[in-house]
Amino acid sequence: MNLEFKRELPSAEEIKQQYPLAAGLDKIKEENDRQIKDIICGRSNKLLLIIGPCSADREDAVLEYVSRLREVQEKVKDVITMVPRIYTNKPRTTGEGYKGMLHQPDPHSSADMLKGLLAIRHLHMRVVSESGFTGADEMLYPENHSYLSDMLSYVAVGARSVESQIHRLTASGLTIPVGMKNPTSGDMNVMMNSIHAAMLSHTFIYRGWEVTSKGNPLTHAILRGSVSKTGRPVPNYHYEDMMLLCEKYEQSHLPNPALIVDTNHSNSGKQYEQQIRIAKEVLHSTRHSADINRLVKGLMIESYLEDGCQSGDIAIYGKSITDPCLGWEKTERLIMDIADLR
Repeated sequence: MNLEFKRELPSAEEIKQQYPLAAGLDKIKEENDRQIKDIICGRSNKLLLIIGPCSADREDAVLEYVSRLREVQEKVKDVITMVPRIYTNKPRTTGEGYKGMLHQPDPHSSADMLKGLLAIRHLHMRVVSESGFTGADEMLYPENHSYLSDMLSYVAVGARSVESQIHRLTASGLTIPVGMKNPTSGDMNVMMNSIHAAMLSHTFIYRGWEVTSKGNPLTHAILRGSVSKTGRPVPNYHYEDMMLLCEKYEQSHLPNPALIVDTNHSNSGKQYEQQIRIAKEVLHSTRHSADINRLVKGLMIESYLEDGCQSGDIAIYGKSITDPCLGWEKTERLIMDIADLR
């Protein structure tokens, strides 16, 4: 193998013992988990809003964003349950670019995975203790889930990971909702197969152990658009797309049919301001079809303190260093509009 073994990293158990959750925070997660599960399972009619930066690049800006989000959550708590996006590891299409706080706790310094592990745990802990939110993160590396498992309430499996066997098997062992995105090809059957697999019990190797999962009935679909053979974005949030997914769920007989619509990525063509129109169009579709209304459980929105994304080497506080995001003023207005539409 052409690998340089730099150092052995501490296990998730060691990190958790060194940096344990403060007393009472486990109860906060338990209650947040219950509310989110009730939405996915159809026991609650609230809308799930998974919202926040494309990537959590710096602790201070993320915490300011989350504190603002908490104030808005209190205003819309009767109709919306929010989960902040705290994405600490980022897939890169070509392998180049910023890979998230896990890799680079300082975006402008070289990779340091040990510092990264400590940084992401510290960030998630501060989010829970200071805001009462328990966050969402992407399952880019399945084995790393254990480092944050006591603080996450939602996990997404990305478009490039959804066909991965270990992602599906790991999802089958989680007790929180896992959203499976459609692949970049747009093939809904791949996504449905992944959901099906994650709902089953499996025996597999995980972190050096032979383990058996119990299956995760909270696994569900995320439509995020696709990419054509010529590289053009192809949205799949329209009425007809969601009706097709309704049919696929009906044919599959899977429990807890559920859909989260990702308003950015290929659905918006990364034109971040289009997220406002897309969110409202999805809600419009729910009013015209009882089936779509039952299926749609929420929206995923990329949002930060400042509009757009950074370019060049100048660091701008609260502005995305990966995909462009809605700034705070537009975000707050959109959340209130969504609440009115509910």
